[in-house]
Amino acid sequence: MFPIRDNVPRSHVPFATWLIIAMNVFVFFVELSSPAAAVEQMTYLFGIVPARYTHPEWAQWVGFPSSYWPFVTSMFLHGGWLHIIGNMWMLWIFGDNVEDRMGPFRFLFFYLVCGIAAALVHLLTNVGSTVPAVGASGAIAGVMAAYFLLYPRARIVAMFPIVFWPVFFEVPAFLYLGFWFFVQFFSGAAALLSPDRVSGIAWWAHIGGFATGVLTFWLFLRPRRPLLRRFSMGGLA
Repeated sequence: MFPIRDNVPRSHVPFATWLIIAMNVFVFFVELSSPAAAVEQMTYLFGIVPARYTHPEWAQWVGFPSSYWPFVTSMFLHGGWLHIIGNMWMLWIFGDNVEDRMGPFRFLFFYLVCGIAAALVHLLTNVGSTVPAVGASGAIAGVMAAYFLLYPRARIVAMFPIVFWPVFFEVPAFLYLGFWFFVQFFSGAAALLSPDRVSGIAWWAHIGGFATGVLTFWLFLRPRRPLLRRFSMGGLA
């Protein structure tokens, strides 16, 4: 199921969501304009390579610099057109409404926190892996979790292809996002049970980002403004 749009109107211009999308697109075009060898080096240096942190002797022997910046920079690298289009579309669908409830600065910080947590979970579930992980999926999973809890009754227009014929239907947000999380968890569990099968998808990064969003989203919500009341001699004015 691919989401097309939701029915929740936004109240503010989503500056932070636009900024994140613009940064991802800019970095992707830098990747496209770079030689293949440079892109590979960029992916290893700025992506999450778990063994870089779990096997420091190996990392030093290979020549990795001592840095934790990849926990941030990995969110802005993507492995191809489908990867970045899928991620940025999901952020476009769900990000603006979550940003509405948080404000741009809180939303940006929330996004980064979810992305860093997703990278940590990926590292812990892939100890020793020398394959770099890149992409904004973990951070966006946190945004989806916040949407799941803030707008459970929203309606998502989704598309499901049957052979070559697209079928459009409307589904409640809690069902769509709940099913999405179930797929991630089931796939992640299967990956742990069959570690020899490499899918190329960081399932546990998605799960970690979503769980972080569920646990922390309320910390980033705009504070509710108290109702101002004016009192006069005769009572409430």
